[in-house]
Amino acid sequence: MAMTMKGEVALPADRATVWAKLNDPEVLKQCIPGCQELEKTSESAFKAIAKIKVGPVSATFKGNVELSDIDPPNGYTISGQGEGGVAGFAKGGAKVALTDGAEGGTLLTYDVEANVGGKIAQLGGRLIDGVAKKNADAFFAKFAEIVAQG
Repeated sequence: MAMTMKGEVALPADRATVWAKLNDPEVLKQCIPGCQELEKTSESAFKAIAKIKVGPVSATFKGNVELSDIDPPNGYTISGQGEGGVAGFAKGGAKVALTDGAEGGTLLTYDVEANVGGKIAQLGGRLIDGVAKKNADAFFAKFAEIVAQG
């Protein structure tokens, strides 16, 4: 089952600061809902473990994340895939762009395409979209909070 999501977030810091935080595994680990482990395996790759709950299905996903089209401090493409055992799988990617925002801040825009399969996909699009939006909102709220702290 495929899904897409687009959005933008105004962040209270300059592009260089946002870029640095967007590439810091410790910051990302704090921001990703359910993230239990995020380890940088190369300059452009991470290994991740996250516990996700979608309706009645709860699973621990293990996967890999790869960065490409890296253009500091303007953006990159992030793609990944994860396995959640009997719950299913998830794979997808996002284009992330940073531009100068109001009052010296930065505007982060994202365009996500993802695919899920297995038990999770059987739960229905509306439920999955709702959980994905909730997790994206939680990620960016925490990310904005960390960026604001400097």
